[in-house]
Amino acid sequence: MFGSKNDKSSSNTNPVATNVSNSIVEGTKITGDIIASNDIRIDGELTGNLDCNGRVIIGPQGKVEGKIQAQNAIIEGNFLGEILIRELLSIKENASVIADIRTDKISIQPGAVFSGNCTMAGQKLKPLVNKEMPQAK
Repeated sequence: MFGSKNDKSSSNTNPVATNVSNSIVEGTKITGDIIASNDIRIDGELTGNLDCNGRVIIGPQGKVEGKIQAQNAIIEGNFLGEILIRELLSIKENASVIADIRTDKISIQPGAVFSGNCTMAGQKLKPLVNKEMPQAK
């Protein structure tokens, strides 16, 4: 009447989980390229390229050397290399970033270290309007 526990007709046939993130914990060192379909947080060390369809977070103890491509990124630790971000790159106050950056938007908090080049696309600058100051009487 209720079917057996072995009945697979009602089970999920798609093994890919959504809303899942990956994590490289402190003390872990990876050399090589990573492709992530979901968000990834790095608190360890990565030497290589990272291609992520979601958000990349480099934690305060994280160190990455290579190339990052992602939708969004938050950097709190150390990064050396090239960054390509489709939306927003946030560099937090304790971060150290030496990179060539291409992003749509960037936020760099006071105290952060940034050295390199940054190219922003998608932003349209508003023209300055020359407003006359009211004259004092």
